[in-house]
Amino acid sequence: MDHYDVLIVGAGHGGAQAALTLRQQKFEGTIALLGDEPELPYERPPLSKDYFSGEKTFERILIRPAAFWEERNVDLLLGRRVVSVDPAAHRVTLADGSSLGYGKLIWATGGSPRRLTCTGHDVKGVHAVRTRADVDTMMGELATTNRVVVIGGGYIGLEAAAVLSKLGKQVTVLEALDRVLARVAGEPLSRFYEAEHRAHGVDVRLNVAVDCIVEKDGRAVGVRLADGTELPAEMVIVGIGIIPAIEPLIAAGAAGGNGVDVDGQCRTSLPDIFAIGDCAAHENGFAGGARIRLESVQNANDQATIVAKAIMGGDDVYSAVPWFWSNQYDLRLQTVGLSIGHDRIVMRGDPAERSFSIVYLKDGRVIALDCVNATKDYVQGRALVAGGIAPPLDQLADAGVQLKTLAA
Repeated sequence: MDHYDVLIVGAGHGGAQAALTLRQQKFEGTIALLGDEPELPYERPPLSKDYFSGEKTFERILIRPAAFWEERNVDLLLGRRVVSVDPAAHRVTLADGSSLGYGKLIWATGGSPRRLTCTGHDVKGVHAVRTRADVDTMMGELATTNRVVVIGGGYIGLEAAAVLSKLGKQVTVLEALDRVLARVAGEPLSRFYEAEHRAHGVDVRLNVAVDCIVEKDGRAVGVRLADGTELPAEMVIVGIGIIPAIEPLIAAGAAGGNGVDVDGQCRTSLPDIFAIGDCAAHENGFAGGARIRLESVQNANDQATIVAKAIMGGDDVYSAVPWFWSNQYDLRLQTVGLSIGHDRIVMRGDPAERSFSIVYLKDGRVIALDCVNATKDYVQGRALVAGGIAPPLDQLADAGVQLKTLAA
């Protein structure tokens, strides 16, 4: 087919959810889901957790089986990549030189892993954790790997470190800042996870800079730090963020910078083009109205639903409460809200008991919670964040007081 009523570029969570919701909303036009990987749409978070550890097969992390898309008349255009967009002609050009027309275009491309720029960044044995192929390659090297250096102390790096530690590997985590998770959490949570990883034998090093990847015969054999220290390694994992995949839209004239700018219905500045998920920069009420990108399944799915409803004539505006999660060892971290700009932290429970919550406040109001093995706080705390509640601090700090009573 040469033209689709709705062309969705990006076959991850957001793209799949957009197609699914359009059909749920009784959209009867043609839909194509175009992705640059050859795989059926699949869940990304398990890549650094259950899939990497071997606890889940690839089939178990598929968003839907092949038959689902066929039954709903969603064409899957897999292993294909858009290289340019012509908003006036309502056409996109693919890497193979072919082109497709569209009525509405949904850009759901996410981003590509941010790469190191030092010498040796592209040799064999240096990996990102973004696609199934990335993780399959790493899994294929585990048998000959004993020492691993993980560059980046964010969630991806720490989750990979936890899996590798459980597999008996010698793991070193390198973080350029003075604590892990510094960009997404308060210091108490950072220190807790640093201690947990060290207790599991992981060498966590802070305030360090990488000079280069040491290579031999085209393969990584270690990492040299700026101070001259050399860490031997058969595998290097780089988890230092992503670069939003928006080049064709920006080249076509879309407004944006760190992501493509969208309005409350995820419309870009280009006609009939929407953007959702990791690549979309939107004004978020839970970030004080700042324009941000949210790299989460929740954001991708909820924005996809907003776009599908907009295409069907709806006027819903994106206002979902952000939430995230991370599994490391036997710890389940669940986060609700955004702790950006917090001016106070309240601890509920005792980290030594491995079940506690950290509550973030701004001007006396709850803006976010990090809940470690504390699902009840996570579920009940959502109402505090959504309502911008300012509860009594002594009750908030009392783990015996249920948060739902404070929300009421």
